[in-house]
Amino acid sequence: MSLALPVFKSWVPVWLIRVTLFLVIFPGLLLFGLSTASGPGAAGYYGIEPADVQYSMVVFYAAVAGFFALERRFFIFIATREYFILSILIQMATAYVCFHTQNLYILLFFRFLQGMSNCMTTSICITLIFGSLHSERAREIGYSIFYCLLLCITPISTIITAPILDAFDYNVLYKFIIFTYIPGGVLLLVIMNNIRLNRKMPLYQLDVYSFIIYSAVLCLLGYTLVYGQQYYWLQDSRIVWSLSATILLIGLHVLRQLHLKRPYLNLDVFKHRNFNVGMFMIFVLYLIRGALGIVSVYFAVILGMDPIHIGYIMAANIAGIVVSVLISSRLILMKRPIRLVWLYGFVLLLIFHVWMWFLFTTQADPSTYVIPLIIQGMGAGMLMTPIIVFAISSVPEHLGSSASATGVFFRFTGFCTSIALVNYFQLQQKNNHINRFQEQLSGLNTVVSERLTQYTRTLTGKGMAPDLAAKAARGLLNRTVDNQAQLRAMMDYYLLISIVLIVVLLVIALFPKLNRTKIDLKSNQPSPAVY
Repeated sequence: MSLALPVFKSWVPVWLIRVTLFLVIFPGLLLFGLSTASGPGAAGYYGIEPADVQYSMVVFYAAVAGFFALERRFFIFIATREYFILSILIQMATAYVCFHTQNLYILLFFRFLQGMSNCMTTSICITLIFGSLHSERAREIGYSIFYCLLLCITPISTIITAPILDAFDYNVLYKFIIFTYIPGGVLLLVIMNNIRLNRKMPLYQLDVYSFIIYSAVLCLLGYTLVYGQQYYWLQDSRIVWSLSATILLIGLHVLRQLHLKRPYLNLDVFKHRNFNVGMFMIFVLYLIRGALGIVSVYFAVILGMDPIHIGYIMAANIAGIVVSVLISSRLILMKRPIRLVWLYGFVLLLIFHVWMWFLFTTQADPSTYVIPLIIQGMGAGMLMTPIIVFAISSVPEHLGSSASATGVFFRFTGFCTSIALVNYFQLQQKNNHINRFQEQLSGLNTVVSERLTQYTRTLTGKGMAPDLAAKAARGLLNRTVDNQAQLRAMMDYYLLISIVLIVVLLVIALFPKLNRTKIDLKSNQPSPAVY
């Protein structure tokens, strides 16, 4: 590791350097998925709404995306080891506050700080790792491993946190995160030299105003998309004000970037057609990734699986991601047409969504879903690295940093849009199905009468009094209706995603200019902030 050797002591082996960097970066990746490790657990502990839990994750993501362009100045100003330790200490301190507080606004503020410090840690780790990889093969393998880890972090978080949540309250997860930072932090102090990778530049002419405006845009956009359905969109003044402020600040941000000598985000990246295509593809990919969360909800609510067993079955998804990342990296190194790689990935995702549409039912063997989850993982893993390196390779080298930061914005937007769509189908569409089912629940319906009689007879046979059994039977019937309505909403969402995938496949097939972009893994380095 030619870049990392001056940073680390001469006696430190390469494998120890890589292990240490992994120990530093992995807890930060876990922090992102911590909010979704147990939505009900987080909502119950903090006394907040499920949408608030989602928004705490969005705020973390917005901080990563908003701080990325400014972070490089601090990275150059502070010595490498000091920068590492500072970012770790900030993340440990913010995790400690999140462990103790039960105030939503304090939680959101410190989650934002977590996102900023997480961007610092991830940035320097990627600089040290990938800066030492000079050959195209080495860089492709490095990118594939890193993005594979990012794709796997959600199911890995479920596997790791499920046993903890089974024995402790939700906030203990933050204490767990604090302890996971200690091994990497101690190793860094032991093996690192106190040197700089770049010439120190004073922190003057920092574009703090662009950072504030851009971060506000991301937070307000996330607020609109997360809470929109809950507040009935434009029928609520909070959504109207949030959306209006988002549009106003976007206009202000664009005007500011056009007139700055050194823009925070260079908008010239949008002059390159294939870059725009890459942004569309990454938006769609993150939009589709949100559908996997519905599978976890299905396992928990409909099939009644506990988080530990959900984590076990989601391991199949990890296996699919690992296999497909290896395949996609090999295809890129073999210079196969990028359209072909994308077609493989989106076809696999289409197969998964159509297959799951038929598998949604109130009773099923969990092993039935192993192969579909492997296929979903293969589809996502086949697309992640190729799309990102395609988009970055579509612009000149001097625009690489702005292209990476812009890519984070589209990933953030796709992520938030998926939350908005899921909320719509889980709230609005589910209620529509419940209302249709309720129209059939009358005493004149013989099927309903037979089901109520069956429930009553079963409960009476277990020793319940006849009058209580009749009331409980009605409750069981309502629960069955609720489950059926939720299933129908899930099926509707997967049908929509399947249609989107068909449209995307047609776009790829009918867009031959995609292959004109030469994948360049030596000049432009994709952004590390790619959650």
